[in-house]
Amino acid sequence: MSEYSSLLSDLSENITNEDLEQLKSACKEDIPEDQSNAITCSKDWFSYLEKNDKLAQDNLSYIEHIFEISRRPDLLTRVIEYRTTVLKISEDDEIDTKLTRIPSAKKYKDIIRQPSEDEIIKLAPPPKKA
Repeated sequence: MSEYSSLLSDLSENITNEDLEQLKSACKEDIPEDQSNAITCSKDWFSYLEKNDKLAQDNLSYIEHIFEISRRPDLLTRVIEYRTTVLKISEDDEIDTKLTRIPSAKKYKDIIRQPSEDEIIKLAPPPKKA
């Protein structure tokens, strides 16, 4: 079993039927209602996303977004771990990739990145009350 298949299997085991309804609702703009009704388990959902180019071994940004808006940080964390350990794509690389898809956004790259320790302004503690 590939690491990607293992990831999907692990995610599927942690998605209940109630979760699945919430995930389908989160991507209702991308899944027509009649097809959404045909999706009865998380494996069907992943298969649909793969067939419609929303999910691939090296393209996980769609499900990351869906897990984020569905408030499933546990699933999001698993996807990010896979991305950083298996695909070797760091958070900075991910920002670079997203920005290169939008040419006008390249100029904002420095604004979006996290500041380094040297760039963070340290505030003095508030004065003690006498």
